[in-house]
Amino acid sequence: MDVVLIRHPAVNVDAGICYGNSDVPLAAGPETSAEALAVRLATLQVPAPRVVLTSPLTRCATVAGALANNFGCTASSDDSLKEMDFGTWELQRWDDIDRALIDAWAADFEGARVHGGESVAQFVARVRTWFDVFEQTRELSPAYVVTHAGVMRVIAALTLGLTVDVCLQWALEAGAVVWLRRNDTTMKWAIVRWNA
Repeated sequence: MDVVLIRHPAVNVDAGICYGNSDVPLAAGPETSAEALAVRLATLQVPAPRVVLTSPLTRCATVAGALANNFGCTASSDDSLKEMDFGTWELQRWDDIDRALIDAWAADFEGARVHGGESVAQFVARVRTWFDVFEQTRELSPAYVVTHAGVMRVIAALTLGLTVDVCLQWALEAGAVVWLRRNDTTMKWAIVRWNA
C-alpha cells in the first residue's frame, strides 16, 4: 500500500504568522502548483494515484483538484485532514502571542489548549481516526493526500511507531512530498521519500 502525502505549496501569508486551521490563499495559482508537483512526482517515480484526498482548506483543495484532473481521477475532501486548530492564535504573529501562554503549551505539549483550539492529543486523535479507516481501504492505493505539515507528521508518527514530537524535528517544506509504503504481508510501514 502506498500513500503519498503532499504538503500544500507556499501560501500568501507573511512569515511568522500562525495560520493552522485558517483558510489562507496560495502564493501561486493551483494549476501552476499542481503542474510543478506532477513533474516532481514523476521525477521521484511516484506511482500515479487512484484517488486524491485532501484537506478542504483552499491551499490544499485547489491543488488537489488540479492534481486529480492531471491524473484523471477524483479528489475528495475530509475535515479530518485540516491542520491543527490554534484557536485565538490563528492569524496572529507568533512574536505577538504572550510568551507565558506558549511556555504553558510547551510544558503540556499533548494536553494544553491555552489558545482555545485543539490540544495536540485531540489533533492526533482526529488524524488517527481518519488514518485507521484509510488504512483498511486497500483499493485507494496508491493515494495522494494533499494536506498540512502537522497532519503529515502525525501520519508519519502513527505509521512508524514514533511520537509526534520526534516527527516535529523533521523538515517539511511547502510543497514537500512524503511517500510512505506499507508491506501488506508484514503490515510494516517504511519511508520511501521524506521532504522530497
